[in-house]
Amino acid sequence: MSGKVQIYDTTLRDGTQAEEINLTPEDKLLIARKLDELGVDFIEGGWPGSNPTDRQFFKEAARLRLSTARLAAFGSTHNAKSTADQDGNLKALVESGAQAATIFGKSWDLHVHEALRVPLERNLELIGGSLAFLRPHFPDLFYDAEHFFDGFKANPDYTLATLRAAFEAGADALVLCDTNGGTLPHELAPIFERLRRELPEARLGIHVHNDSGTAVASSLEAVRLGAAQVQGTVNGYGERCGNADLCSIIPALELKMGRPCLPEGRISQLTHVAHFVSETCNLRPFMRQPFVGRSAFAHKGGVHVSAILRDSRTYEHIRPEAVGNVQRVLLSDMAGRSNILAMARRYYEGLDKNDPCVETLLSEVKEREALGYEYSVAEASFILLFFRTMGWSKRYFDLINFRVLDAKRGGEEPFSEATVQIKVQGKNVHTAADGRGPVNALDNALRKALCDVYPHLAEMKLVDFKVRVLSGYVRDTGGTASNVRVLIESSDKTEKWTTVGLSHNIIAASWQALTDSIVYKLFKDDPQKWPHKAAL
Repeated sequence: MSGKVQIYDTTLRDGTQAEEINLTPEDKLLIARKLDELGVDFIEGGWPGSNPTDRQFFKEAARLRLSTARLAAFGSTHNAKSTADQDGNLKALVESGAQAATIFGKSWDLHVHEALRVPLERNLELIGGSLAFLRPHFPDLFYDAEHFFDGFKANPDYTLATLRAAFEAGADALVLCDTNGGTLPHELAPIFERLRRELPEARLGIHVHNDSGTAVASSLEAVRLGAAQVQGTVNGYGERCGNADLCSIIPALELKMGRPCLPEGRISQLTHVAHFVSETCNLRPFMRQPFVGRSAFAHKGGVHVSAILRDSRTYEHIRPEAVGNVQRVLLSDMAGRSNILAMARRYYEGLDKNDPCVETLLSEVKEREALGYEYSVAEASFILLFFRTMGWSKRYFDLINFRVLDAKRGGEEPFSEATVQIKVQGKNVHTAADGRGPVNALDNALRKALCDVYPHLAEMKLVDFKVRVLSGYVRDTGGTASNVRVLIESSDKTEKWTTVGLSHNIIAASWQALTDSIVYKLFKDDPQKWPHKAAL
């Protein structure tokens, strides 16, 4: 089967059931706009009959001007003790202002008996009556067959009867849900074959949870077998192990299966949308996420790097740019000259492969990585190291000394104070500041000393701080005297960057990473940082 596949995004409803995700109505509006820009067909905004946040979202969503997507409201079949026209949940769907509605019902006889506690025939009435009530109010009406696959395995005749009730009541698509995520991809084919025999006119969709780690595979297999709609979430967010990840499904459909699902040209926004959603959810992006992760097209081994520089197809299954991602070459003790050249030419186009600086830099990187430095993640520190090796000698400030006082009195909270003495533009500057911990105090004191001369440092902030105790590295003494590696992630209005420090003294390691982060900010904003063309 060929043709366009509908993408039904449920990040704002099913995705928010994930641990650690709590979205405000304003957050949901921001994500909805991004999903519309990406070009999905439906955006499930929430369950207006279940909570105030979703009701508020639908109220405020009236001002959204969606150009591609249609807003869908979610709910359930009506209460078994009443009728559809008296059910508050169904009325909330109608009043939501959404252009589409999706309701779920019970497909597994176990749930009918144990959860609803009604006769099997009454459940069929709930499904049919609810959809029949909603049908006049919505151009698009979908039925989510909850626990469909488990129900089919237990009692296929009854599960098919629930689908038939939904189809006859006017559902535009019957969405087969693997709610517990326990069905494997190879189990789908015989089920779809029977559905095609018994409900040949029905339009099918798929909604898979990832408890077996196969949600994406099952979703793609369902499309291959005839499903015309795929439901999932951005980044695979969802309850327990999450939902099928649309960031893998969309490129697999478009780039590998030849099944269009977004407007032409929109797929290049996928990486940006994935990261935008993770930031709005206040979650760090998953580095090794297929297609859109920061490591998805990152190469570390020298043999790999040498090959991709000649032809990226040797170690990349698609062009990173197709999904808005980029190829990255990492530095480590496994690096060869190809790694150094690939990295360096991103920042200095005039570098010759025979330049002695290449060998010097390679040797220094390998020696430092043997000690415990990690340049594959601390790219900003590598950039500074590279330009210093190339002869860049500009110094924005010089340390004279610093001192950190960490103390605690009785039952009071610990307090930290740092004093910093530096030379900047020929003047000695001596400052002091307190902070929430020694590193924060150092950061505050150093910025205080520099901000008069470099006021744009005020727009920079520290985003993350990581410490790892190293063992087994060169010169490691073990125990509490081991080297520690500090990684600091910083950001300003335009980008994020990571720097590294290493020492047996955690304050000294933090100072290295901290000063590198500040020097990188000054360096990248300096119009006279380098006499040659650099891509910073």
